[in-house]
Amino acid sequence: MASSGLKDKLNCSICPRLYTDPISLRCGHNCCCSCIVSSLDEPDGAAGHSCLDYGEEYLQRHPMEKKRKLGNIVERFLSSPPNMETKIFCTYCTKSSVLAVKSCLQCENSLCDDHLAAHNKAADHILTDPTSSFGNKKCSVHNKVLEYYCPQDAACLCVTCCLVGKHRGHQVELLGEASEKKKENLRKYLGELNPQKEELQTKVQYLHDHKKNIQEKASEKRKSIRKLFMDTKGQLEMAEKKVQSEISRQEDEIVSQISHLIKELEKEEKELSGKMHHMEQMCHVTDPIRLLQERDITVSSNGDDKKIHSVDNHDTGLFPGQAVQRFDTKVSTKDNWTDPITVSREFVEGAAYSDKTMTAEKEAPVRDLLEIAEDLEEMADDLDEVLISLTLHRSMRDIVTNVMNITSELGFHVPDMVLDVETASEYVELSDNLKTATDLEKRQERPESPGRFLSYPQVLSQCGLSFGRHYWEVAWNQVGRCDIGMSYPSIEREGDGSGTGDNDKSWCVTLEGTGYSVSHNSVIERLDAKPKYPMLRVFLDYEAGRLSFYELCDPIRHLHTFTAAFTEALHVIFYVEDGASVTILAP
Repeated sequence: MASSGLKDKLNCSICPRLYTDPISLRCGHNCCCSCIVSSLDEPDGAAGHSCLDYGEEYLQRHPMEKKRKLGNIVERFLSSPPNMETKIFCTYCTKSSVLAVKSCLQCENSLCDDHLAAHNKAADHILTDPTSSFGNKKCSVHNKVLEYYCPQDAACLCVTCCLVGKHRGHQVELLGEASEKKKENLRKYLGELNPQKEELQTKVQYLHDHKKNIQEKASEKRKSIRKLFMDTKGQLEMAEKKVQSEISRQEDEIVSQISHLIKELEKEEKELSGKMHHMEQMCHVTDPIRLLQERDITVSSNGDDKKIHSVDNHDTGLFPGQAVQRFDTKVSTKDNWTDPITVSREFVEGAAYSDKTMTAEKEAPVRDLLEIAEDLEEMADDLDEVLISLTLHRSMRDIVTNVMNITSELGFHVPDMVLDVETASEYVELSDNLKTATDLEKRQERPESPGRFLSYPQVLSQCGLSFGRHYWEVAWNQVGRCDIGMSYPSIEREGDGSGTGDNDKSWCVTLEGTGYSVSHNSVIERLDAKPKYPMLRVFLDYEAGRLSFYELCDPIRHLHTFTAAFTEALHVIFYVEDGASVTILAP
């Protein structure tokens, strides 16, 4: 390892240990200051000494330079974390570094194989695995080797501790025996822990599998909901197209009629403008004979003779039933045009007739325009709002039907719950549709019934649920207190145990101004939630034994879920007091 290689670099050339006050020799090598001093003081060092690595001779007592940086490296190495790999070397092998195989706690030395054999012959000391920490192997009080163990005090002792002191007279064991006993106990305890570990591993694996299953279900649910909304979006777009198409169709039909009328009226306006222009020209004619000889001033723009006729609606562009009669005048004269009196009289008569005709024709277009304007006002409101609404309603109904079919495929059913008047307390008033229960201050007379609640203002629903998955919604008037829950029909009708949640036959959530609570079999649990919205959704999965309550705020909040093995049909149960009112909302 890296730490072991570094230690080899920090070993003295004379002793196999880390440098102590390292100095540099003339040959360039390093060693401990004490080691080189001892070497120079030896008798054979008078003439000179040679390098221990390469045999180069150097003079004795030559100037020696302290290696401060090397000393700092040694100190850092010694202060390094204890988990770094270290090797224990034989204390007696000074010429080279030899790994120790045992350490003597008595001598506080480490021994290689060769020196261990000689040590065993010399004395019967306590040997242990190689170690450099001898302090924790000896008694801190008597500085003797720890040889015994006191189970009573759970302490390691030396011989003196056993003879004197607070451990005197205690039953002690040899360290080896105590160690083997502890190992045996550890093995036994380990054997007991293995099944627990396996059980925990099984639970962890189950949770991992459950987590994966939930993630897969959530992914599939996201895909199905995504598909549902995409389909609904497509249906909404189709519905919008149908309604928009119907509006466009009606618009095009009416606008086409109006455009046709506009063209016809513009044509009439053009003809009328031509007549007016011709009349204006005639008003400036100074020749009376020419003016009086102009026969078609008020009848036609051309000079052809015309008779009285009716103009067809198709030509005028007017509505059915509208007709304009045009009167043409033709001045009848005798063949003798030289008689000025006759000519003048006939022209005067023709002019008078033409003036009457002109007056009639001036009034006719005005009257026709007013009629057309009235018709146009009526046509402006001719969009068939009913047809548009029916188209929209049918499209939306198809979408809702599709969503309800999908909900049914998921196995959810919305029952049509009504309350049972035969079970209602005399202090509970029911609405005409049997959907609402309201607390009454005064008692109302009701006929005796074996199913009527007598002790508490409560009421059950008529029908029970004994299978399937169901949900329904209820609304609270946010007055007083109410309990909303489910109950077996066998619940007591009288006594302290007949209240909702006060027995093992009913489960409920309590709503009041201070907050929510749930109860079953007289066990009440306060919920860390306060009412935000007065509407709840109740969900029942009979076979799975789950009864859940949700607050329909935004977002929807889960309040509580009861779990039980249901054995009877479950009926809706309401408890109301202090003016509270609860309503089952229509599905």
